[in-house]
Amino acid sequence: SQERREQMVKLVRQMGEEAKVRVRSARRDAIETLKKGQKESFITEDDLHRLEKEVQTLTDKSVADIDQHIVSKEKEVLTV
Repeated sequence: SQERREQMVKLVRQMGEEAKVRVRSARRDAIETLKKGQKESFITEDDLHRLEKEVQTLTDKSVADIDQHIVSKEKEVLTV
């Protein structure tokens, strides 16, 4: 029924948001690790900034992919 499909869409959105939170958490952990490495002189400040940008780029791509999957799944669920 339409009501059940709408419930499924809500579930898809919720799962997508949870996935994005996990991606952001991984980004935060990666940046903390990079900063610790820079503090302990394992990586230079220039490398730190370059790697932070790379981590951010990967995060943005992952979040965009998740958003795309959410939209795709919503259409799939709502299509009878």
